Amino acid sequence: MFQFKQFSIAQDKCAMKVGTDGTLLGAWAKANKPLQILDIGTGTGLIAMMMAQRFENANIKAIELDMDASQQAFENFQKTKWSNRLSLEYISLQEFQHTASFDLIVSNPPYFENNLKTNDKQRTQARHTDTLSFESLIECSAKLLSQKGSLAIILPSISKSKVEKIAKNYKLHLNRLCWVKGNDKTSIKRALLQFSFRKYPFEENILIIEKKRHVYTDKYTQLCKDFYLNM
Repeated sequence: MFQFKQFSIAQDKCAMKVGTDGTLLGAWAKANKPLQILDIGTGTGLIAMMMAQRFENANIKAIELDMDASQQAFENFQKTKWSNRLSLEYISLQEFQHTASFDLIVSNPPYFENNLKTNDKQRTQARHTDTLSFESLIECSAKLLSQKGSLAIILPSISKSKVEKIAKNYKLHLNRLCWVKGNDKTSIKRALLQFSFRKYPFEENILIIEKKRHVYTDKYTQLCKDFYLNM
């Protein structure tokens, strides 16, 4: 069980456990009073629950392809005070259909494209792009977004250029970019990206997580303090 300030997460049935990537995206994604939010590949349900905490008038739809994870995310949702605004569907993004468009779509997607795979099918599905390619993620998201909506994702930094190029093919502009480093001596490992159909003044920055082991930077603390217990 992983305990946050306003909710807890059981994760024993999930291949991908609660991690920094998901928490970063859930705290960083930006929206102006969204009413409809979609979390693609919800896993434990972490990002969906962060959206419910942050945006009190939003209905959050989560989709998940893994049966065990979807069941656990649903159970996690039921234990929150936002259960009436959280819903889950056990389905792939490619098959998912929704009548209303979304003001915000968030996803911590599988991103390994050519890496060696483990014998753990559940973990492989959660981590590798076989079931959800970057192309499918962008194409489907573009169809589900409202004209004023945006798509926020977290990826390895090396995938940033490829995904930005795909997004342009679907008329999505990169408006926000945050490079993430573990500490000031390590290389950039992650990129937080937010796209929309509208062009806004481009916002780019770097986020460093730690000053030293378990001592967090002010910027990271400011971003995540509403969620982590010891911040």
